[in-house]
Amino acid sequence: MGLFGKSRETHEPEEEIFVGLDIGTTKVCAVVASPGEHGKLNILGIGNAPSDGLTRGVVTNIDKTVRSIEMAIHEAEAQSGVQIRTATVGIAGDHIQSFQSRGVIAISGPEHEISQADVDRLIEDTKRVALPADRKIIHVIPQEFIIDGQGGVYDPVGMSGVRMEATVHIITGLVTAAQNIYKCVQRAGLEVDDMVLEPLASSYAVLDDEEKEIGVVLIDIGGGTTDLAVFEEKTIRHTAVIGIAGKKVTDDIRKGLGILSEQAERLKKEHGFAYLP
Repeated sequence: MGLFGKSRETHEPEEEIFVGLDIGTTKVCAVVASPGEHGKLNILGIGNAPSDGLTRGVVTNIDKTVRSIEMAIHEAEAQSGVQIRTATVGIAGDHIQSFQSRGVIAISGPEHEISQADVDRLIEDTKRVALPADRKIIHVIPQEFIIDGQGGVYDPVGMSGVRMEATVHIITGLVTAAQNIYKCVQRAGLEVDDMVLEPLASSYAVLDDEEKEIGVVLIDIGGGTTDLAVFEEKTIRHTAVIGIAGKKVTDDIRKGLGILSEQAERLKKEHGFAYLP
């Protein structure tokens, strides 16, 4: 699962280029990057555009959203010199739901050695769950593998065993919400390389392995949604997207003080902070 889609550099066709697209409630952001040293990325260009075609992370006006995407992509292309054709797109919204699942398979290969094909087969088994017709699986994230009763295995390929189980974290979203995001991106002239849950993508940017080991909660307060991801013992344990965020705070300030929305937004940005002694 990648966090960025691939596009082609106009002046260096052989260079690998990654593009990420965050379609938010208050802004659309596009970022263009290339591989750097030690697994890091070199940022080549960023594009931002105001967004008012979404409500709580869900597309409510396709035309407005398409225009915002086009503006952000155009700015990112101008900064980076990259012609963007594909992107990995973030998805959020209060329609996102998650749950745990388990699966089990028998290992029948030579010397009962576990292969990647066995792992793939097991992951498919964990997806055999009853879902409403209006929902689709976005991610299946392995939490732990259990081989012949021995737990705590995170990479079982190459190990031996006759029975392998897995616990996974499954993230689902509304089919129509995902389809509308695809539609907006395609109408803006791009192809969707992959779709990634936004708090999961954020965790790759801001959390390190030690934090995920000891236990950490990532909270990303956006304009229309607050994204949540809980990690412990190296893996994700819970995800949620709540439809209350920055715009609600601005609206409360506006109503409480009887001022304009832009004034309330400025007050929030310049003077609002949370302090924990």
